[in-house]
Amino acid sequence: MSKQLNIGVIGAGRIGRLHTENLLKHPQVNVKAIADLQIDHARAWANGLRIPLLTQDAEQIISDPGIDAVFICTSTNTHIDMIERSAKAGKHIFCEKPISFDVRGTRLALQAASDSGVKFQLGFNRRFDPNFRRVREIVASGQIGDPHLIKITSRDPSPPPHDYIKVSGGLFMDMAIHDFDMARFLSGSEVDEVYVQGAVLVDPVIGELGDVDTAVIMLRFRNGAIGVIDNSRQAAYGYDQRVEVFGSLGQVNVQNDFPNSAEISTAGGVFRDKPKHFFLERYEAAYRLEIESFINAILNNEDVPVSGEDGYEAELLADAARKSWLEKRPVSLSEYSMSTS
Repeated sequence: MSKQLNIGVIGAGRIGRLHTENLLKHPQVNVKAIADLQIDHARAWANGLRIPLLTQDAEQIISDPGIDAVFICTSTNTHIDMIERSAKAGKHIFCEKPISFDVRGTRLALQAASDSGVKFQLGFNRRFDPNFRRVREIVASGQIGDPHLIKITSRDPSPPPHDYIKVSGGLFMDMAIHDFDMARFLSGSEVDEVYVQGAVLVDPVIGELGDVDTAVIMLRFRNGAIGVIDNSRQAAYGYDQRVEVFGSLGQVNVQNDFPNSAEISTAGGVFRDKPKHFFLERYEAAYRLEIESFINAILNNEDVPVSGEDGYEAELLADAARKSWLEKRPVSLSEYSMSTS
């Protein structure tokens, strides 16, 4: 009989529910418990899935010797504590991004996971998107030569609520952190320097909260390539997710995903549906594949495909981007190695 993994999910918000439902589709997974401070709001949903234990106390999951792994889907400010406690209890850990808002705290959490010998995977789901993975494969194969330019467009259909922005870490740490990880993933190179131009063009309250809603981020990679990321909190036509890698022998790009490929041509013009509305629809397959990769890493005792170090590097870039915006200058990543040495 194949081994069954018992999983506990901490945090029953939108992403916690998505992961739970995907976990339940895996034949070798049993979701044994869900913890959330407001568990009553999730009770009807969880009961419908026949989850055995619902609790307000995450410690019931962390201290349960029958649970093999935890999914940490709580607010970012709780991640370090959850990671350290789960690692100490010998639980394998899947954690949503970012690990924390403090790179020093992130290092301590990752050290705790390493010392405990548990698997630790970070939720950079876009790496599992079949189209983006194909771009990475083509770049790695040398088919388009040496990368010269990496272009990433990432625009949300609408800004998040103001209360969320207050605690999210802002555009660079909350939204663009996926793009920083994509830049490293697609290029196969680390970033040496970050320079940002940011503005408040969508919602003035976002500016009052000390953040931007529109940004262009320039990256200088260690392999000599140049990267450009453009972000907006509001694209009137839907979720805009495109990438291009231009190299010495050619280029490869991925355009937006659409609900269908139908295109209508009339005397009035040529029309098609808008892109898929938001991340749950756009990355449905990617979320499922990242779950499978984590489960397989545990069952087969393999390395996880997205490590805590990947999360740490993306956090450094997000921190450097905010610093660049605030100080109106390019920020070298060497400044961080000097400050932590």
